[in-house]
Amino acid sequence: MKLRCALLLGAMTAFSGCQSVDHSALEHADLIITGGEVYDGAGSPGRIADVVVRGDRIVFVGSDARSLYGSKAVIDASGLIVAPGFIDPHTHAGSDLSSDDAERRANAAFAFQGVTTVVVGNDGGGDYTVAQQAGEAKAQGIGTNAAYLVGFGSVRRAVLGTENRAPDAAELSQMQDLVRKGLCEGAWGLSTGLYYVPQSYSETEEVIALAQVASEMGGYYDTHMRDESTYNVTVTGALSETLRIGRDAQLPVHIAHIKALGPAVWGHSARMIAMIEDAQGTGQIVTADQYPWQASGTRISAALVPREALEGGLESLRERLADPERSTAIRKAMIEAIERRGGADRLLVTGRLHGAQPPVGLTLAEIGDRDDVEPVDAALAILAEGDARLASFNMSPADIAAFASRDWVVTGSDGSTGHPRKFGSFPKAYLDLVKGDPGMDLARFIRRSSGRTADIVGLSGRGYLRQGSFADIVAFDPESFVPNATYSAPRELSSGVMHLFVNGKALIQNGALTGDLPGRPLLKPAPANADCQD
Repeated sequence: MKLRCALLLGAMTAFSGCQSVDHSALEHADLIITGGEVYDGAGSPGRIADVVVRGDRIVFVGSDARSLYGSKAVIDASGLIVAPGFIDPHTHAGSDLSSDDAERRANAAFAFQGVTTVVVGNDGGGDYTVAQQAGEAKAQGIGTNAAYLVGFGSVRRAVLGTENRAPDAAELSQMQDLVRKGLCEGAWGLSTGLYYVPQSYSETEEVIALAQVASEMGGYYDTHMRDESTYNVTVTGALSETLRIGRDAQLPVHIAHIKALGPAVWGHSARMIAMIEDAQGTGQIVTADQYPWQASGTRISAALVPREALEGGLESLRERLADPERSTAIRKAMIEAIERRGGADRLLVTGRLHGAQPPVGLTLAEIGDRDDVEPVDAALAILAEGDARLASFNMSPADIAAFASRDWVVTGSDGSTGHPRKFGSFPKAYLDLVKGDPGMDLARFIRRSSGRTADIVGLSGRGYLRQGSFADIVAFDPESFVPNATYSAPRELSSGVMHLFVNGKALIQNGALTGDLPGRPLLKPAPANADCQD
């Protein structure tokens, strides 16, 4: 018998104390996390247990791991929650992950929320050149894992530009080929943002034709619906369209950032939930994600300008505004949009875009008062220069709570610049749902942030703490896991994540980034019968 003391690896907090161990009887491990309250991601209650990692995999979850495994790296996780790394199904982290700046590629905004995998390409924005994106991520290194969606918007732009018309048969076939290309190269599904130009110019049948390609490839349909309020078909009309697309194309449907946007549709969560659960009752697979904020994140052009006025982009919009008759119609529609979102005092400028220099931190109502103009004219003045990011306070707490109560809703951030949701959604959901009035069971919260999401996307071996799973692991302090980002300071990192491992390597250690980039591009294998030709 030899006397063995656990050693420190780098700056890692290690088990202290010595014990008598026969080294010849121990299996090799690279890391032992001991003494934490372990949640498996499947919804099972937490238990005090050890987690053992070798290479990029978990090899053991159970008691007294140090009598079975020898490792120089031992973390004492007493008092911490140890869980599968969280999976964010809806982010806009693609530009960070493809940056030339290694610090941006670390994806710290998400890592400090406990996120080990982000899905990118949402809202129809995902490029169909998935192999190229994945190759660059692998070559440069990324902090978190990344899974890709091919976007309807990028496909439609490639074939039709921003034209407001339907594709002919040849163009539709070309669009289908681009969707197939993205899925053959490893995308997990097709994303749409049917509210946004040029996707808003599509008819339902066009979307179904592309979704059928995703279905043939075993993918899913992720959608920012055509309407979340009363802009065109209404939120329930948009939900009906979404369910039809899933039925006709025969693939799972995932609704992005589910909400009822604006006073006109507050309370519609009950009808939406009933529609979804009725569809589920017929065997249709329908899920959704949700961020825990009362304000959505958008921009003036997207929130207020009618879709037809944006054909051709902002320059074409300015040409239309120079025409008195068109300008009057656009201005009237924008006034209606301001009211639809609850009024100008609910529209907070959080960032500048395309050369505009509006005052960040003021609402459109406050800018109008300052400049002695109507709020709509304050918005038009900004659009004359460029655009601006908005936090739009348009959701009812009762609707947020209603959606959060459903087992088919998972945590997501829709993380984008200028909104605290990019830096703080998962800890805010924890505060609101687990420590707040609903008193959600922690096991359920962790499941809706990890294993359930892995199942939705199709990420085999991710989202669970079990033998054989990839070692994507978060250890956080349940008392200090909080968001620090606010609407006025949206880029503050969250607190409470003490350790974060991605593919078995530390991205965060003792509450600080390690400087390593252990993430991987996660690619979906194409079905054996798929038509994937070079």
